[in-house]
Amino acid sequence: MTKYLRVNDNGVSRWGLLDNSDIAILEKAPYLGLEISGKIISYNKNELLAPAEPSKIVCVGLNYGEHIKESQSANTVPEEPVLFIKPPTAVIGPNDMIPCYRNLDRVDYEGELAIVIGKKIFKVDESQIRDAIFGYTILNDVTARNLQKKDIQWTRAKGFDGFCPIGPWIVTDIDPTDLKIETRLNDEIRQSGRTSEQIWDIFKLTSFISNVMTLLPGDIISTGTPKGVGPVKPGDIVSITIDNIGTLTNGVKEA
Repeated sequence: MTKYLRVNDNGVSRWGLLDNSDIAILEKAPYLGLEISGKIISYNKNELLAPAEPSKIVCVGLNYGEHIKESQSANTVPEEPVLFIKPPTAVIGPNDMIPCYRNLDRVDYEGELAIVIGKKIFKVDESQIRDAIFGYTILNDVTARNLQKKDIQWTRAKGFDGFCPIGPWIVTDIDPTDLKIETRLNDEIRQSGRTSEQIWDIFKLTSFISNVMTLLPGDIISTGTPKGVGPVKPGDIVSITIDNIGTLTNGVKEA
């Protein structure tokens, strides 16, 4: 299991390979080719940046049965995956603050497993997907819940600046099909589920999305959230933990 991350190195954003307490600095994003610069720096979790520079973040809604029950009055499974996009400007990293905008009535956390694409793909089948996925990370699909209920589509509710925390790093060489996901709000468990509960698994989802749009190296696919979503307020701390990956933690601030 290998961990790739982005760090703030004296004001410069750098990609690196984590090895215990050291980071081997890379010449470029690892999904663009592994070239080690020879520079080594010490690991400092406070300097972590979002391990992603995506052209787009494609998210999947209503991919867990129990979340469908808590989100809809009728327990209706969609016939096909429900897709929406977050803009790259929504991305923030570990330890960054989630903005709670004053004009929003309710802002929710949603803990999710996310895929990082490793090569350009378009219209590929499931048998080709494993080679196209570079690795996995954690994503918080922050949502303005009242706007989501008000709008026909979810771009506005999901797309605010700061509404896409990602991290703490990208992990490769793991089996993503049965990982435990837990979200804690101020150290209290609010979400607990497994990726095996997904209606459409990671490989079906990625193939489906690739038949809609070209996916580029570094693009993110977020795979839906288990039941237990809920609101945050300024001063809260949200932590999402996924087996074999780690924990993404962000505070919440008024904005």
